[in-house]
Amino acid sequence: MTASQTPTTAEELRGVGLRVTAARVALLETVRGGDHLDVEAIASGVRARVGHVSLQAVYEALHALTAAGLVRRIEPAGSPARYEGRVGDNHHHIVCRSCGVVADVDCAVGEAPCLTSADDRGFSIDEAEVIYWGLCPDCSIARSS
Repeated sequence: MTASQTPTTAEELRGVGLRVTAARVALLETVRGGDHLDVEAIASGVRARVGHVSLQAVYEALHALTAAGLVRRIEPAGSPARYEGRVGDNHHHIVCRSCGVVADVDCAVGEAPCLTSADDRGFSIDEAEVIYWGLCPDCSIARSS
């Protein structure tokens, strides 16, 4: 493969040492095609692509893909875990307090890990996780009406 070619989903899975299965390919493509999906939405998307797959298999695949760095798990307070395909850039999230929609927010400073700890306690910090809370445009309009 040349530098200008994009690896296939199967090649990405192999590249991180994961076995390639139809369910894993469908799952990774579903997460990447969605917007901060929860497990139920991911399972539905996988089933639409490959037929029956158990919820347990979806959880196991998500765990493996998260551990391999191909997907990212976020857990906004009061919300089920959600997954996204945007990884490796240390971006943050904004969550609507009313409807729960989640959107990406680029790094506050523009360079990972975006924030400098006042006391790193000897840790080598490589990532910061920030969740902003507020009202999305639709909920803001509804509230002001």
